[in-house]
Amino acid sequence: MKNPEKIRLSQQQKEEKDWLKWGPYLSERQWGTVREDYSAGGDAWNYFPHDHARSRAFRWGEDGIAGITDRYCNMCFSIGLWNGKDPIIKERLFGLTGPQGNHGEDVKELYYYLENTPSHSYMKYLYKYSQKAYPYNQLIEENQKRNRKELEYELLDTGIFDDNTYFDVSTEYAKGDETDILIKITITNRSNQAAPITLLPQMVMRNHWSFKEMSRKPVISKKGLKSNPFVKIDHPYVGKYNLYFQKAAHLFFTENETNREKLYQDKNDHPYKKDVFNDAVCTNDFSLATKNSSGTKFAPLYQEIISGGESKTFQLRLTEETLESPFSDFDSIFEARQKECELFYNNIAPKASEDQKNILKQAFAGLLWTKQYYNYEVERWLEGDSKTTPPPQQRKNGRNSTWKTLRNHDVLSMPDAWEYPWYAAWDSAFHCASFASIDPEFAKEQLLLFTKEWYMSPNGQIPAYEWNFSDVNPPVQAWATLQIYSTDKKITGEPDIKFLKRMFNKLSLNFNWWVNRLDRNDNNVFQGGFLGLDNIGVFDRSHGVPGGGFLDQVDGTAWMALYSLNMLEMSLRIAEHDDSYEDMATKYFGHFVFIAEALNKMDTDKANVWDDIEGFFYDRLTLPDGQSTTIKIRSIAGMLSLAAVLTIKKSVLDKFPRFKASILWFQKYRAENLKYEVIQQYEADGDLLLSLVPKDRMQKLVTTLLDENEFLSEYGIRSLSKIHEKAYQIKIAGVEYSIDYEPAESTVPLFGGNSNWRGPIWMPMNYLFIQALREYQWYSGNDFLFEYPTGSNKLLNLKQVSDELSKRLIHMFEKDEKGNRAINKNYEKYYQDPHFKDLILFYEYFHGENGRGLGASHQTGWTAMVANLIEQLEQD
Repeated sequence: MKNPEKIRLSQQQKEEKDWLKWGPYLSERQWGTVREDYSAGGDAWNYFPHDHARSRAFRWGEDGIAGITDRYCNMCFSIGLWNGKDPIIKERLFGLTGPQGNHGEDVKELYYYLENTPSHSYMKYLYKYSQKAYPYNQLIEENQKRNRKELEYELLDTGIFDDNTYFDVSTEYAKGDETDILIKITITNRSNQAAPITLLPQMVMRNHWSFKEMSRKPVISKKGLKSNPFVKIDHPYVGKYNLYFQKAAHLFFTENETNREKLYQDKNDHPYKKDVFNDAVCTNDFSLATKNSSGTKFAPLYQEIISGGESKTFQLRLTEETLESPFSDFDSIFEARQKECELFYNNIAPKASEDQKNILKQAFAGLLWTKQYYNYEVERWLEGDSKTTPPPQQRKNGRNSTWKTLRNHDVLSMPDAWEYPWYAAWDSAFHCASFASIDPEFAKEQLLLFTKEWYMSPNGQIPAYEWNFSDVNPPVQAWATLQIYSTDKKITGEPDIKFLKRMFNKLSLNFNWWVNRLDRNDNNVFQGGFLGLDNIGVFDRSHGVPGGGFLDQVDGTAWMALYSLNMLEMSLRIAEHDDSYEDMATKYFGHFVFIAEALNKMDTDKANVWDDIEGFFYDRLTLPDGQSTTIKIRSIAGMLSLAAVLTIKKSVLDKFPRFKASILWFQKYRAENLKYEVIQQYEADGDLLLSLVPKDRMQKLVTTLLDENEFLSEYGIRSLSKIHEKAYQIKIAGVEYSIDYEPAESTVPLFGGNSNWRGPIWMPMNYLFIQALREYQWYSGNDFLFEYPTGSNKLLNLKQVSDELSKRLIHMFEKDEKGNRAINKNYEKYYQDPHFKDLILFYEYFHGENGRGLGASHQTGWTAMVANLIEQLEQD
């Protein structure tokens, strides 16, 4: 049976049709972002707060609820709602800023990504809207009262969803063609009493004209008869479109421009500003909103009273075509796209349980819904725009001022469309490993973007994230490249060597940046900084070491060892088609050997990184006077050494005699004076295992990893050993520092206090460990057996161990015998409800003891890897 979605992806790849011209690229939060911040001190949250967003034009994008846009965010569609009680219409999601939350920023809404195909031919988004007044002030005030040791105060805690006094607002999109988008909005009253609802399906033209010169201003103008109205959209960048809609009570028009009188007490040049719709609905005065028949912001107004348990559906159609009967084929197109979506996902894991299929589909839906348009040109941002007041001079030496070559103007995979509406380099790499299962071409393009000259710095550094592009994210792009390559080859049957070459050549520059910048002593032990693991240390690793010393980081060194092995593997795969890359395999083999030697050697005059008695790798702190000590924190930073492992089969080695000769040379001459023989158990007629840690240390680390009193939780691998329930303390330069096991939200303010690596479970790190254990199994077969869990007397091989770890992670999302999911631990009552029970959120990280979801509630990006685990178990 033909798969229509795969046909669309093929058409996109061959440039026969542009199915990705329109998609869910509209951000859920543009306010409070760095790119909209023109303050002197870089106070993004307060410079552009939520309260300004309805009245103030954005410079670098737009936002909205359940929205879509063209790939460059010029024409934006989203929904606005009003329940008759709120002080403002609901046209964007609300949440707490970083300073407001007791654990940092946090979206305070209930919404779910239910369906999405890679071509965005069918999409479904569910928003739950209370019939009671939204508690804006209550959420702020209650969270500010709470300290870091208390739970966050969430929307469900306020009681506004009790007694089912809410609407389910389902927004669906189906593409009739690449520029023909059908829109269906279904509002269902979940209470048993009738309730009023106002709906504004909004079309907004992004405001370029207030900031720079345009050839002409876009316009939305009323057309058609009163009984069958539509609007024509004429945009100089996108073209001409028609928006058809069912008969409405009123048609609103205004301009998407800042209300300077309201915000700054300046005089407006005209009254038709961005917030006209809000004021009209909330005051029931439609005179200004209906006075014009054209503008740059438009919405038909629907006012309904919906009976208890009843639904009301609204249809719209955005198309380049001029249609006499725009809704005659509406239902048939929707039905076809829905069936095609179901077929597409059923083929990914056909043997999975129905609950697992639901988890997988929503994981991928969230991944696709968080594809976002992202625009940030640092040099222009620093200088300001030609038609606005120049920003303060202090900014020119402030945040990101050294990144003037960075010019981002693309659709990117975001970690989260509200809490993280910007990319993070290592997040995106993990996202791509998941994207490869459903859209390998998009995954490839995403990774390649980060190596472009308008992303990557001229010195080879990959930008970390917009709050500080110069920070250092772990270098997982090479690992992700191989994941995508392997998945793509499995799907297509063809190796994409061109993709490998393109990534390899650019990543070589980035690898050299790491070697030259982050190995300060040229000893192949790396410093790195915070490396994405935020508060995993006793102090903030990205702001220098207390007392002016330096920190040799096990995780930094492990990441570089993994990077070396990834580049080595890429070299060999390319060399099978282009033998000039065989020498590069030797180069990266050498890098790996030197790094492995450095990490494992036993120093006599300094504190050892490896503690043989405790069987663990610890970071080493060296102070300016030369004194060294190890910081004995048992965390995944030390455990990461397990992740750097590669098996090279004899059949591959035999193809490359020069590379094989180099291995034998290293084995003979390097091993003579070392206690750690990097090339373990290698014989010329066998397979080769390259592991950052020798076999005896690997066995100790895995035993610790699988110990339920240390790292192994019922739901996966914790980020910090449970033995630190008793706090670890160390004095540095006369100051006491400490760390203790915190299985849930952070109780310390490092990195805003909104993430925690001191005990919770993180999906991407667990995924790395699972893949590493499988790699060891590929070499050893059943030679390595471990108690699982440690002390249980139940012996498993490493493939079986990896499967059991996968099951624990998946189990967080699955219903138990009572119908509860661990991720919903604090809200089981609500999620037992038939209208909640199949809705799944993909959190940033998870409670180390009970699996409860923590952090960003919609960070589907890397948590979508649960879908990879479901798929992997089935394929086994």
